[in-house]
Amino acid sequence: MDQAKVQQILNWPPPRNLKALQSFLGFANFYHCFIKNYSKKISSLTSFLKKDYCFPLNEEALKTNASDYALGAVLSQISDSGKHPIVFNSRKLIPEELNYQIHDKELLGIVWALKCWTDFLLSLSFPFEVLTNHISLQYFMSSKFLTCHQACWAEFLSEFYFSITYRPGCIATPPDALSRWDNIYPERGEYLISKNPMNLQKLIKQDEVQPSRYFAVKMESFSNLIDSIQKALWQDSQ
Repeated sequence: MDQAKVQQILNWPPPRNLKALQSFLGFANFYHCFIKNYSKKISSLTSFLKKDYCFPLNEEALKTNASDYALGAVLSQISDSGKHPIVFNSRKLIPEELNYQIHDKELLGIVWALKCWTDFLLSLSFPFEVLTNHISLQYFMSSKFLTCHQACWAEFLSEFYFSITYRPGCIATPPDALSRWDNIYPERGEYLISKNPMNLQKLIKQDEVQPSRYFAVKMESFSNLIDSIQKALWQDSQ
């Protein structure tokens, strides 16, 4: 049979509730005599019709959060009784990522989560919702001015069918907690100075680095900066 003649059936949206599934099976049953091994082929669908069976096909919701030093994400499934978590994940930021602005860290959290759970989300024929506590991310996909890594992220995100929804920080508690485990705080001031000068004061735990030592290192860095500026000015005047 010409595929174009049954394209409307091939484009049938996946049932997302019991009523939609019953509608599809009712249509299919009308033509069951033309389908070989029909009962076997629909057995996985008819199991959802049992009275006590919880219908699993529904919308997905992805929550992400980025702290100064880590990412957290929770993938949930939405049903009439609320959001049921499917999978959790978190990781530390690598040294290069520690210097990202907060907007890019939050965006990185979304990209990283989608890479982790591509198998769950890429094949969905209906949009899933990405919840974030950073309001500007709602407009990222329509932005005309992107940095190099933002452009790469935008290209990757374009493969998914999703919408970004802003939610205040208090609603993003689970991924927020995953991104703030105590054991993922940076521990050594020297490491932070060499790898993450922009966020040094935010990331150092005061009980781990002696203030006098920290101040001395900062003054040394400042002195080197002044010397570099003076040298550059002298060379420029020549």
